[in-house]
Amino acid sequence: MSPTLLTNARVRNILFLPFRRTNAVSMSTAIKQYISTKYDQHPDMFKKDLETIDYMRTHAVNSIEAHVSGISKVTLYAAQLVWMGGKFPIDVRMPESQNNLRFELANILFNLAALYTQLAVSLNRSTSDGLKSACNYFCYAAGVISHLKDKIIPDLRTTPPEDMDTMTLESIQQLLLAQAQECFWSKAVKDGLKDSLIAKLAAKVCDLYDQAAEYGTKSDIISTDWIHHMTAKHHHFAAAAQYRASLDCLDKRRYGEEVARLRDSLVCVNEALKESRWINKIVLGDLNGLKARVVEDLKRAEKDNDIIYLNLVPPKTELKTLDRAGMATARVPPEVSDPFSALDGKGTYSQPLFARLVPYAVHVAVSIYDERKERLVNTQIIDELEAMTNRLRDLLQSLNLPGSLQALEKPLGLPPSLRTHAEEIRQQDGLHKLRRSMREIENLKKNDATVYKEGVDLLRNEAAEDERAKARHGTDRWTRQPSEQAADKLYAQVNEIDGYLKSAASSDELVKTKLKECESAIQVLEGTDRDLEAYVPSSRKANLTPEIERAADNLRSRLSEVNKLEHRRKSKIQELRNKVKKDDINGAILTETARLEREYPMQRIEPANFENLFEERLEQYNEDREMVTQENENQSHLKTSIQRANADFTKARSGDSSTKEREQALQRLENAYFKYKEIVSNLNTGRKFYNDLAPIVATFTDGCRNFAYQRRVEAGQMETDLSTALSNLNLNIQDQKERHALRSHYTMQQPQPPPVVRQQGNPSTSMPEQTTIAAPTPTRAPQPESGMWNPTQGIKFGSAAAAAPSSTPLQQQGQQYQGNVHNPAYPNANVRAPGQWDVSHGVRFG
Repeated sequence: MSPTLLTNARVRNILFLPFRRTNAVSMSTAIKQYISTKYDQHPDMFKKDLETIDYMRTHAVNSIEAHVSGISKVTLYAAQLVWMGGKFPIDVRMPESQNNLRFELANILFNLAALYTQLAVSLNRSTSDGLKSACNYFCYAAGVISHLKDKIIPDLRTTPPEDMDTMTLESIQQLLLAQAQECFWSKAVKDGLKDSLIAKLAAKVCDLYDQAAEYGTKSDIISTDWIHHMTAKHHHFAAAAQYRASLDCLDKRRYGEEVARLRDSLVCVNEALKESRWINKIVLGDLNGLKARVVEDLKRAEKDNDIIYLNLVPPKTELKTLDRAGMATARVPPEVSDPFSALDGKGTYSQPLFARLVPYAVHVAVSIYDERKERLVNTQIIDELEAMTNRLRDLLQSLNLPGSLQALEKPLGLPPSLRTHAEEIRQQDGLHKLRRSMREIENLKKNDATVYKEGVDLLRNEAAEDERAKARHGTDRWTRQPSEQAADKLYAQVNEIDGYLKSAASSDELVKTKLKECESAIQVLEGTDRDLEAYVPSSRKANLTPEIERAADNLRSRLSEVNKLEHRRKSKIQELRNKVKKDDINGAILTETARLEREYPMQRIEPANFENLFEERLEQYNEDREMVTQENENQSHLKTSIQRANADFTKARSGDSSTKEREQALQRLENAYFKYKEIVSNLNTGRKFYNDLAPIVATFTDGCRNFAYQRRVEAGQMETDLSTALSNLNLNIQDQKERHALRSHYTMQQPQPPPVVRQQGNPSTSMPEQTTIAAPTPTRAPQPESGMWNPTQGIKFGSAAAAAPSSTPLQQQGQQYQGNVHNPAYPNANVRAPGQWDVSHGVRFG
């Protein structure tokens, strides 16, 4: 951990978390920029909110002193961050930083936990009320760390800080619970509760410190000094638990068991004293005081048992494992578990900020609906109608229609429909338009491919740089993720976009092939009428029998139905597209959002909240889908009637080949016209594809550029760190050896004192949560020292002080351990330096 933690660990018998520091950052700048680029509302509408969020952040991050007023500042700012998470996407970046709103929230909550711990250590823990409050503060701090670990870090969407990994946070949480349990144990000792209960409380303290130390050895951040402190505390409270159990045995006249537990207590306290070179003087004083008590009681107990009681002393393996009484649980403060409860609008800064801003989820919901609407209309309706029309044209082409009928009806000149088709192609500039569109599409494709290649080259160069650095420093020291793992989404996009480009290139070649096949016929159509007449040979007038006329009239009627069907479908498709444009769901979603915010003010708005609305709105297209089904049925009947009419027409004209050449020429021109229309549609689709692909490849390349820059900065920092590490190699090796030794201590199988077996599972859930700590009437209370002012008395000047009570022989022997909770002089728990005033000792005059 940070040096602040280690420094303070040496002047107290409990530890606290330091505040995380930050630079002065204008959050309003990032939010204002995001609103102006992503939302339809102007940032000036939220000028006051922008000023407020900067003000709240400044005061929240500067609450770096142990004062209860800081709690409301930090929790209100955290609540606003959670509320803003529903208005903005999580990855809104802070200025000059890669940190997002969730990262900001994680750091603020860590500071809240640190504030609770510092409030706990600042209290006067020589009083019952002070111990009770300290216990509660530590439980709240553990709850905040638990909430941070389980709820915030998993949703961070960026690399968490190195001191917020799972093992580090677990170790901190168990440490805070251990210190909360220790406060409760101290209160029980002070209040003179039964020794059997105090033993259970101490055993639970022992378990929690053991869990904290074990997780600490698995963390690369928890300092070895902290681990030694927690290890010493683990053995300390194992010894304290056995000592209190021995006193209970004495009361119950189990003299042999009393001796056994005192012996085991001495073993445990000696284990704790092995950490004396790393722990501070106060913890060491507690241990020496306990040892003095245990040694004294053990001599007395062994002498009494050997001379008077003659009870058998059981071995350690036969001692009953002490029960545990867990009174400390991780309690998440209500302002953290339900942050919206703090935004009740009653205070100046408890008004939800950016309330008038349409939530980001609403914009996402609108996009989702538009995408579903477009997919439904295009895929299930328009595409189906066009596919049916194409199948009908294929049928006519296979039957050589309408060329065979036109050649029979008009053996000379040009049919009116052919003149109409030719005029349409001329007005659209025919082949010139097609070739111009192809050149434009080719340019769009080249631009997209160039931008895409730039992004791919950035990734390839970054990966090569990373490999060179790894070869230079070795895989043991160059430990960051390989490029493909660090940017897995970007590398997935490489293959995805490459697939798009290859598929589009294949489609482009197919369009070119279509044009090549019908290019000569289109060239005829875009020529003059004389060119058309020269292309279409004339034929002699056929002898039309009544049977041929009837068959021709029937076939002509069927072809007329085809033309009507095509025109009806074109009109229906245009109506559908107009209907889609007019289908604006913004108003309905805003109305539904207002209802949700009114009925469920604390519920976060999510796109999933509008699923029912989506389904209701899409029902308006049900009749159009039914229309497609009906069109399919009608076309099936029309197809059958066309085939039957054409068969009758062909049979009636059997043996007549006078119009065959003219018929084939007219059919080639008819087919070329529809091929031209198909190619135009294909080119429009291709142009739209490449235009839509342009922002995708641009975003991809920007992401590659940002990734390469971040990795370059990270590599530079790693180079600097490695250089620094080499200069401090000896110190690092020593620290790693010590950490490895501590890890080995917690992983190898070692015989543990049987009466203090560590419980399995989560220590924080072994006992029901208790929101208040009972404070029984004290049975022992310290007497004021001679010449010391008692707050319950008035201030007297010039009067003689009451004589101090005489010390017992036991007190005289332990005089050097005044201030130890295991001494009768407790609760003078704070050791003070000579000449330093301690508020718990009162004020002396004279």
